[in-house]
Amino acid sequence: MKTLLLAWLAVLAIGPTLSTAAAPSGSQVIGTELVSQALQGNRIGIDPKRTVMVYLPRGYDRSTQAYPVIYHFHSIFWSSPQMFEPDGAQAVFDRAVTSGTIGDFILVAADFTTPHVGTFYGNSETTGRWLDFISDELVPFIDRTYRTLPTRESRGLSGDLLGGHAALKLAMLHPEQFSAVYALHPVGTGKGLVPLATRVDWRKINRAKSWADLEGDVFAQVFVTMAQAYLPNPDRPPFYCDFIFELKEDTLVLNPRHEEQLVSTFFLDQLLKQHADALRQMSGIAFDWGRYDPNQDHVYANQSFTRELDLAGIEHFAEEYRGAAYDKNWIAHGRVEDRLLPFFGRHLKFAPTSREAGHHQDAGNAWVDKCVPGVASTHPALPTCGRSAGRGGPAF
Repeated sequence: MKTLLLAWLAVLAIGPTLSTAAAPSGSQVIGTELVSQALQGNRIGIDPKRTVMVYLPRGYDRSTQAYPVIYHFHSIFWSSPQMFEPDGAQAVFDRAVTSGTIGDFILVAADFTTPHVGTFYGNSETTGRWLDFISDELVPFIDRTYRTLPTRESRGLSGDLLGGHAALKLAMLHPEQFSAVYALHPVGTGKGLVPLATRVDWRKINRAKSWADLEGDVFAQVFVTMAQAYLPNPDRPPFYCDFIFELKEDTLVLNPRHEEQLVSTFFLDQLLKQHADALRQMSGIAFDWGRYDPNQDHVYANQSFTRELDLAGIEHFAEEYRGAAYDKNWIAHGRVEDRLLPFFGRHLKFAPTSREAGHHQDAGNAWVDKCVPGVASTHPALPTCGRSAGRGGPAF
């Protein structure tokens, strides 16, 4: 599974509780099921019954306190159960809470896998309405089932790679539901440097009769999955989508209408043109990216996207760090523990509670900004104290 991920980087019914994993700290991870109406009727065999992994903080069962919620979205070739493997996300969250980096919180990681690559987080006749599943079904389900603070000020969005793309997109589309977003190495923020035409074997894709014909070709699998999400065509088997390049008498021909549709609906720099005001409503926006992603299109696109946000006058924090696309996220004192969780500690609203030593609340019960040692920042989303670490910050 990790081999596929690295290869790609180079290029409403409620079910029973499924499982509970308790930690010595007192936190627990619960797996439940949610049957989605938004995913019904898809053309590629996606099961509408989705597993939802929920991290509950220490003492949840013994208190009446309500908590802010972070919604986390995983990328393709990955899953939420993998995220909560031993010494994974739960351990990272527990350390952050114990150290006072962030107050007690709930984190929700739903299942965004499919029979093949995973979801590209679109609303599609072919693959289902994943964005509607999140906003119309998942969020209300969590608020009904757990003791949440059910306001936008207490809901955050996060994700890595395509999950980071989803987090930023949902901030644009649903500012009435969410107030803060942190994207870890998001992809699809822009087209990058290399033309889409050169990235994939379009002849193979157009000639394929089944998914088996694409086995071993990660680029082909990824681009077909993207097309299923953003160029759906329920009348065109076997993949039930259109492509930006099509075979006409054995000649590849660009379809400008399909290209425009894909570019305008998938890439975040294009969506920004219509949804800048939504991002201005966020209490905090942050994203980062690894300088040494083998696919340098991702690096270039993120560098360009932060400039686009600057030109639009949208306050945000953006950081390029010394690392690849994924290897620094979930390690001890990595991107999640030392960047993402402190960010939400500052920008989400927590319920009134006794505070640990060294932390304070303002009159509105929001976390007060504090500096992060060794991090260079000119933006209030990440205050600086001590020695500047330069543009990329410290190398973990």
